[in-house]
Order: sequence, then C-alpha cells, then structure tokens
Amino acid sequence: MKASELHTKSVDELNDELGRLKKEQLNLRFQQASGQLEKTARIREVRRTIARIKTIAAQKHAAAAKA
Repeated sequence: MKASELHTKSVDELNDELGRLKKEQLNLRFQQASGQLEKTARIREVRRTIARIKTIAAQKHAAAAKA
C-alpha cells in the first residue's frame, strides 16, 4: 500500500489496517517456519507497510495534538 493511500484514511481506518497486517504477518511467519511460504518477499512488504501505517498514525496524532 502506498503512503498516499494511507494519508487519506482516518486514524480508525489505519488502526484496522494495522491489525489486519499484524495478523497477516503472524500467518506469514508460521508459514515460513513450516516451509509452506512461497512468496518470501511478502514478509518484507508487510513489515514495511506496518511501519508506514505507524508513522502516518503518529503524524496524524501529533497534528491533532497541535491543533
């Protein structure tokens, strides 16, 4: 997911997306441990998207605190 798409979402939507991605990350780790994971690059994509969401949520929180 691109950062521009994330900027348009509300904080609640970002938190929902974060929860979904954390579940996916857990499932990917289990698949990797059991040798069933075929797209290993997906782990990296999910991890980076989680970081993007956390960053944008923090920026929105800081902007709301300033206002």
